[in-house]
Amino acid sequence: MLIPGEDFYRRDGLIVAPELVGKLLIRKNGDEETVLRITETECYLGTQDTACHASKGRTARTEMLYKKGGTIYVYICYGIHYLMNIITGEEEVPQGVLIRACEGYEGPGRLTKKLQVDKSFNGENILRNPRICLADDGYVPKIIRLPRVGIDYAEKKDREALWRFADKGKMH
Repeated sequence: MLIPGEDFYRRDGLIVAPELVGKLLIRKNGDEETVLRITETECYLGTQDTACHASKGRTARTEMLYKKGGTIYVYICYGIHYLMNIITGEEEVPQGVLIRACEGYEGPGRLTKKLQVDKSFNGENILRNPRICLADDGYVPKIIRLPRVGIDYAEKKDREALWRFADKGKMH
């Protein structure tokens, strides 16, 4: 299996997000290993994207978005669900990709619960991580583009942007 390198993550989020669909997310927890195929992602692109946390300015919460591609950004949503993102692009250019679903685990909160991903992963690098990584086994998904969900607070143009990417063959 091929493990995507640093250059993979240092590209624009709109390029990386669809390419993450179909990759394997591997969680190592002691002697246990959980391998799930990513079936859905969402891109959040900088300060101009009102759905992106960076649109509200640089804060302690959004600092991870300004890190280099490959950094893991975990935040808590509604005070109960941890959501995992992978930062993309160059350092100081805030953007990232939410891992929205994997096969058998629809919804980013269910996914992180299954993988036992919490705030302790925030700021770690997915490339040099003993607990979680990505791999490519050659699977080629049929990508469809959809509007992002759960962003009612964003401007209409951002709510309607087709920045959610899913494997048509794995949609429920």
